Amino acid sequence: MITPSSSTANPIATSGVPSNAQRSALTSDFETFLRMLTVQARNQDPLEPLDSSEFASQLAQFSMVEQQVKANELLSGLALSLGSVNLNQLASWVGMDVQVAAPFQFENQPVTLFASATPDATRAELVIRNTQGDVVDRIIVPINETEFEWHGVDSTGTTFLAGSYSASLASYKGDKLLAETATAAFGRVVEAQVGDGAVILTLESGAKVSPNEVIQIRTGA
Repeated sequence: MITPSSSTANPIATSGVPSNAQRSALTSDFETFLRMLTVQARNQDPLEPLDSSEFASQLAQFSMVEQQVKANELLSGLALSLGSVNLNQLASWVGMDVQVAAPFQFENQPVTLFASATPDATRAELVIRNTQGDVVDRIIVPINETEFEWHGVDSTGTTFLAGSYSASLASYKGDKLLAETATAAFGRVVEAQVGDGAVILTLESGAKVSPNEVIQIRTGA
């Protein structure tokens, strides 16, 4: 799924939204209307006051003009916030596999995890957690390796349920924990959208990451 952005060819940015000159004219008309209504009410004949229904009608027009100005300002702001992101840029992310330190999707197939133990570690453990943050698996791994394969099978040989998991590499010196670093894994991008003026990628695991967090990218299989 792609949440549309805009580029120089985006219809949001080129039509339906007034230019700066048009917005200025709308604001000027609104201020003129307000002054005219105020003068009319101030100078009405006390013996023949302004008809209440006519006054209500003018107030309704006043409200419509005000809402039109606000709506156009909001549309203009939206167009500007989306204008810096190219639609093709969003589309290019979807379907790609990105390596990022974020929760990964397990589908009964081995998952490759990437991390490095601290230089002075004498022991390293791969720690696997479920979506609730509970530790479901611990595996001792070589301290001099940076790529590990998690098969998703517990000590009894039972395969874990398919779903989203996260992993970290715990570095020990003797029995002392030196550090626990989040591991990276490849995940498929299923959605790219714009949020707060920046691109946000949603992975198949449900994790949302920034392109700045991506370590490596490859074409999805």
